[in-house]
Amino acid sequence: MQFNQTKPAAINLPNLLSSGRLAMVPVLLCLAWNDWPRLFLACFVVSLATDFLDGLLARTLNQTSELGTKLDSWADFATMLAVPFCAWWLWPAVIRREAVFVIAALGSYFGAVLLGFLKFRRLTSYHTWAGKAAAVSMGITTLVLLAGGPSSPFECATPILVLAGLEEIAMTALLPDWQANVPSFWHALKLNRQSKPASRRLLLL
Repeated sequence: MQFNQTKPAAINLPNLLSSGRLAMVPVLLCLAWNDWPRLFLACFVVSLATDFLDGLLARTLNQTSELGTKLDSWADFATMLAVPFCAWWLWPAVIRREAVFVIAALGSYFGAVLLGFLKFRRLTSYHTWAGKAAAVSMGITTLVLLAGGPSSPFECATPILVLAGLEEIAMTALLPDWQANVPSFWHALKLNRQSKPASRRLLLL
């Protein structure tokens, strides 16, 4: 992934939003542990909003960078790690009822993360189209579910996250080196093909 030729400042609005979302994770844990569901949901809404805005603003303001991509990915990872614990503490009956879907969603996400760590020794930051769709759909439907709404939207959104996780697993298996902001498996396939002639030239040298 090629970032801007004019390197954006490390301190900019998209990076501040990602950093704020990362800093909000212990706040979410504290609110859930102290049994404050309304405040938790309010903070969760803010977290979801920053997740949507940071990438949008980075592209709109031409402030994309490797640092911003990593901050966004770590904020996503920390939030995905914390929210299931928070939901279990606050709404255990809901989590037990939706256990199959929760396990499927977490398994696909963290399976992709684990493979990326094993291969690249760092968190993957593909930000695929499927991953973005999964983040939006799962974030909104999880909020609806925890707020006492119907479970069917969450159950319908879970396969999107599972498919996004499977795509990332396939991309990690395919790509020889860590890459940021790869929109889809087909883009990864193209990058893989482009890397092969270069490697062959090196072998001839």
